[in-house]
Amino acid sequence: MHEGISIHGDVNSRFGATADVFVGNLRERDEVGAALAVYFEGELVLDLWGGYADKARTRPWERDTIVCVMSTTKGATALCALQLADQGRLDFDAPVARYWPEFGAAGKDSIPVHMLMSHQAGLAAVREPLPREALFDWQTMTSALARAQPWWEPGTAYGYHAFTFGWLVGEIVRRIDGRSLGTYFRDEIAMPLGLDWLIGFGPEHDSRVAEVVSPPRERTAQRPHLAPLYLKAMSNPPGLFRSLNSRQWRAAEVPAANGHTNARSVARLYAALALGGELEGLRLLSEETLGQAVQERSKGVDLTMGIEMRFGLGFQLNLPPGFGPNLRAFGHAGAGGSLGFADPETGLSVSYTPNQHLAGMGEDPRKAALIRTIYEAL
Repeated sequence: MHEGISIHGDVNSRFGATADVFVGNLRERDEVGAALAVYFEGELVLDLWGGYADKARTRPWERDTIVCVMSTTKGATALCALQLADQGRLDFDAPVARYWPEFGAAGKDSIPVHMLMSHQAGLAAVREPLPREALFDWQTMTSALARAQPWWEPGTAYGYHAFTFGWLVGEIVRRIDGRSLGTYFRDEIAMPLGLDWLIGFGPEHDSRVAEVVSPPRERTAQRPHLAPLYLKAMSNPPGLFRSLNSRQWRAAEVPAANGHTNARSVARLYAALALGGELEGLRLLSEETLGQAVQERSKGVDLTMGIEMRFGLGFQLNLPPGFGPNLRAFGHAGAGGSLGFADPETGLSVSYTPNQHLAGMGEDPRKAALIRTIYEAL
């Protein structure tokens, strides 16, 4: 119990039970710090934050605290590519090599863009050993992926591209637009929509970044046998999980995993998508392109993680009860516990952004209880 923990924010009385669960996570379930936000029919109806921004529990979680949300970043990255498609600048059926000629090496000249977006390209890990510094160097990673040979025949299977997704999709965005993924997202999505969401940033923001707290040892020890491809993806370049609180990690652009934001911003992004791509007069995406994005492209137990998932074009598609009861819900979860999703059936969007990581991307009792009470309130 941590009775001294303070919780702040606003909540519509309709979602009082959800607020109680949020408080319970912090006071009774060893959560360190977190934020939770819910939009309903375009209105922010719950916006809570509390606990601590550091493992030592000395620094309170503030309204403007941001935290690394790991693969929840992928939803932002996917949206950048989807915008380019909306503008007619990117064709998902075209070969990747049309936009990125070097990518055509090692027999990859015919791989279409949509296979990168749906984790079917066979590039879930890099074969050649890379130094730790490669993790923070865009050119090193994209060059290695351009040279890489797929682990399976593209299109015949799918395996979660846990970290390579960001460099692959981000390089296509860069080749088409000229701006880096992080810059494009800032200029075209985050700033217009009023999001506090950074992909690569300087030390001026460090004072408000929550420290990532590693999973408890007992939770890590209970993890099932890990597939060789997963181990390769997580260990090459080496030292990834030891870098999550480093200045190098925060400065780099790793668009599959190192977005730093808060629940309010993630829920706001998905609020627009829950309403067909538009929020408060700002259209992020046409309904037609959004419809293509949430069509199922990959399904089943993947070759990397060994868990069942569904994907469209970059977005994780719901497998109830993950993003609630409705099959049409979509978004993305992140390793350790974060998530953001939109439910077009209800006009609902939800985000949870904790700093206490739990192992893996599977069932998380913190999120499950929150999502259940949100839907019970509708």
